[in-house]
This record gives sequence, C-alpha cells and structure tokens, in this order.
Amino acid sequence: MKKTLTHFLTAFFVTIGWTACESKSTLATVGSVDLKRYAGTWYEVASYPRFFERGCSNVKATYTPAKGYIEVFNQSIKNKKPNNIKGKAFVVGNSGNAKLKVQFFWPFKGDYWIIDLAGDYSWAIVSNPNRSTLWILSRSPKMEEKLYNSLVAKLEAKGFNKNKIVKMVQE
Repeated sequence: MKKTLTHFLTAFFVTIGWTACESKSTLATVGSVDLKRYAGTWYEVASYPRFFERGCSNVKATYTPAKGYIEVFNQSIKNKKPNNIKGKAFVVGNSGNAKLKVQFFWPFKGDYWIIDLAGDYSWAIVSNPNRSTLWILSRSPKMEEKLYNSLVAKLEAKGFNKNKIVKMVQE
C-alpha cells in the first residue's frame, strides 16, 4: 500500500510539473504601431468566428484617430441588411501602440493585440493574450492565397489552431 501511494504521489507531482512547463508561451505583439498608418479601413480575411459575426459577410472595420482614443466603425452584411456597430479603442500604455482595449458596450473592454503587421501596413493579425480571438486583416477585400497560407503557418507556429480559422466571405 505504501509503495502504491508513493508511486501515485510521484506520478501526480511529475504530471503537475510537466503540465506547468508545457504552458503556452506568452503571445508577443509587434514592437510598435504607427497609429496614423494603421488608421483607415481593414477587411476581415479570416478569423476565429465570434458569436457576433455569425451569418455575416463583407466584414470590415474603419479606425479613425480621435482625441484620447480611436473611433472604431465595424460594418458587415447580415441577412442581406447592414449590420454596423461603433466603438472606441484605447491604447494600452507602454505597448508601443500594439495593445489596445476595444469597447463597444460600456463598461466592457476587450483586448486587441496586434501580433503581426506587414511593413507596408497592407495586412495585420490581431488576437488577445490567451489566443481565443483571431483576425487576419487586409487593406483589400481579397488576399493572395500564398500570403494567406504563409500567415496561417506563422500563426500555427505561435500556437494557434489552424483548423479553427475560417475565411470571411468578401464580395
């Protein structure tokens, strides 16, 4: 009995230690974002679908700098009708403008982390610290397949599940 208990406790603590070591690495953001260059319209190429986007197509977001925040205007088509919402984004201090808190309904704010960004600001990838949200954005409604596949491969290397990524219909 004593040996069985010892083996059980040893296995238990080894498992706990192993699990702790296996945790996903912290998600890194880009070093800095020029908000003037980031401003404008972004088209959703693909995402981890969120409940509020179910049945939507032609999703795009327009970011406009304002005093102390960024105006957010999300547009889509749902059931052949416009489906729009306005919000605000606030830069998180000491993040190089790569981390924002987005608010559509007061007092709730969500993490908006820019984790990858083209040098020419032609595409961006946005998520949150625990990787439960994901958006692949582009300045145009369509993205070249080769570029899209390379971005998905980069995301998979960062711990994202490529099987959960769904392309957005952009017509």
